[in-house]
Amino acid sequence: MFDDLEPQKKSTNSIVLGADLSTFSVEDIDELIEKLNHEIERLKEERGQKTSSLDAAQAFFKS
Repeated sequence: MFDDLEPQKKSTNSIVLGADLSTFSVEDIDELIEKLNHEIERLKEERGQKTSSLDAAQAFFKS
């Protein structure tokens, strides 16, 4: 009945660039940093795959 009166913990599940960080605890910030680092690695891997595909396509059409 009073569940809606309980303060809600700020979720770091969704990453919003430029979000207001003033409501985040130190633990929330650490968790967000970890998630962002993981996302950066995922992006680098995807970029590498796309670059390889692009290079292969360019090499094919140059010959």
